[in-house]
Amino acid sequence: MRRVCLTLPTNRACAPALLGLLDEAAYGAREFGVEVEVLVLDSAPAPVVAEHRRVLGGRPAAPGVNVHHLDEDAQRAVLARAAARAGVADPDRLLELLLPDAVSYGACTDRAFLLAEALGCASVHRRDSDSRYQLLDGAPVFPIHQELVAIGLPAGEVAGRIGRGRLARLGPDAAGLPVAVVGASFVGELSVDLAEILALDPRVHGELVGLALPPSTPALWREQAVREAFRGAGTEPFRADRAQLGAVAPNRIDMCNLALSRELYGRVPLPPATETIGTDYFLLHVAQYAALPGVLHNRHIVNFHTGERRTDSGRLAYHLRLAKFLLLSGRLGGLYTAMAATGPALLTEPGRLAALVRAAAADPAPDDLRRLTTVEHAYRRLGPAWAPVADALAADRPRLLHRARTDLEDFATLLDAWPALLDAAGSAPRTPAPAPSPR
Repeated sequence: MRRVCLTLPTNRACAPALLGLLDEAAYGAREFGVEVEVLVLDSAPAPVVAEHRRVLGGRPAAPGVNVHHLDEDAQRAVLARAAARAGVADPDRLLELLLPDAVSYGACTDRAFLLAEALGCASVHRRDSDSRYQLLDGAPVFPIHQELVAIGLPAGEVAGRIGRGRLARLGPDAAGLPVAVVGASFVGELSVDLAEILALDPRVHGELVGLALPPSTPALWREQAVREAFRGAGTEPFRADRAQLGAVAPNRIDMCNLALSRELYGRVPLPPATETIGTDYFLLHVAQYAALPGVLHNRHIVNFHTGERRTDSGRLAYHLRLAKFLLLSGRLGGLYTAMAATGPALLTEPGRLAALVRAAAADPAPDDLRRLTTVEHAYRRLGPAWAPVADALAADRPRLLHRARTDLEDFATLLDAWPALLDAAGSAPRTPAPAPSPR
């Protein structure tokens, strides 16, 4: 039986999201005859972990659904065994990259990839704790429906189900390639929390968002790109399914609404950079530049921001992560240009992608300082309420500039070790975490 992993990494209380995840898993197993491994990677404080365990264990087991709830200690044990079996030079360093002390959007998903491999899954379907499902006639609109129609299946077969779309643009052999990405976006609040800045000063908003755009973006399109950035699918509610097969642009998909096939994440992990938003979209760029087929659909998830984001400490933490992403975007832009020129060899030539990442890290890139200065000054122009962000950037400037290079060096290290890590995870006897028991 086909086995898939439906995963939700979290570091906060999110009982409603977990209950929705169980409903989506039951739907997928029932409607598609697959076995769904629900994987909750929990980095929340101990009392919250205990509450999540109670919530997950309070539901009767659904046919075809297995629930695995791992706190950080349990995750660390599984990863340490895989790193030891992989025979890599520095297993302790790899464990630090995969399970760092700080927040890492890429590392939490890398852990899901490795644990999905240990569970024998063919695809990973990712959700977030700060999102929920749309409703149609009172019933949830589950993205897993469109994901299971296509993910990992030959694109030519999928074309017969949803229409050929733009498959021909990927090349003459595209029909025989597996669909590597299936995703949609979101409705609701902006994925990147810039609404306050946009309302306060549109010029500062445009300046910050502009740093996330590739330098090659034509001036004619730049204004429109800034307007559309991080807005997802707008506000139109779901009414009926629409899906298109072909190349999928990374900016059309959100990480809370995504399925990736093992053919993709089995070759390339995500950058493990800490305290940096946006780096978890890296695999979408790999799929695009390697000309892998994807499906874009319209079962958009509802995005919202937790109350913590509106506190002084929450705002500071989030915008420092955004600033770090805007700083790193300069090097990522050059890396993406090199990846686009490389094409399918990104996945077919061992070591090619790691070499490109190392070259991006070694680039002298005086643009780093300009970018960081631009971001600091932009926040300072927003007034006293935003001064803590600017002050923190100024005080931490040397470390941030250093991390812009070393984050990529760390990624190259993980790329080198990834095949051995994945093999080690998959070759171990399957020992899934027991389903939580109700209390």
